[in-house]
Amino acid sequence: MTALSNRHPHGNQPLLEAGHDLEDANGVVILLHGQGSPAANIIRLWQTLAPDPESEQKIAWFAPQADNNAWYPYRFLVPVEQNEPHLSSALAKIDELVDAAVELGIHSKQVALVGFSQGACLALEYVARGSRAVAGVAAFAGGLISDPNVARLPIPGLTGTRVFLGVGELDDHIDVAIAATAARLLGEAQATVDFRTYPRMPHTILDAEIVAARELVASIPIIGPRPAVS
Repeated sequence: MTALSNRHPHGNQPLLEAGHDLEDANGVVILLHGQGSPAANIIRLWQTLAPDPESEQKIAWFAPQADNNAWYPYRFLVPVEQNEPHLSSALAKIDELVDAAVELGIHSKQVALVGFSQGACLALEYVARGSRAVAGVAAFAGGLISDPNVARLPIPGLTGTRVFLGVGELDDHIDVAIAATAARLLGEAQATVDFRTYPRMPHTILDAEIVAARELVASIPIIGPRPAVS
């Protein structure tokens, strides 16, 4: 294994695409799979989440593949250093996809993230770190990636960013209190947060959550004509 692949283990992994070509799109959705489940599974959501055919939205759907089907090796609540370099590599992978859209004239605020489980945690953490301002995130069973006993750096202002976060009360991977803390912190950073808990729901995705995610995708703004790219 080369030194580069050691630092960026997700860098050369496959990328699945669906919907409109990026060159023709006016919005992007990045789908982030859970641990042990490949990108080929979560890319199937695109048809369920896609805007109505009469919509002016033209979405390019990306589903990056994690190295060994895991974005980071340990639980999301361990000290952050234990999940390196995989965590930084995963966040960099999202940056690369956002930047590819921006280079073709799509604003970062026309990009949304959708993730399940480990992918949901990654999506929430990406928004909380604020390296790129995106339209929003739909997180099915997730929380922020950090040791809950260690104070995290302040979350930058997220005005205009939408967050949907759903978790089941019987989820044995994501504690409701941890998810609630993520929702609170993102709300304090001025994100518009829709946090929902579901009784008798285990670690899965409900139809109601799909509806909420579809509404979030539909809210991706169409920001005028794309600027010419030299």
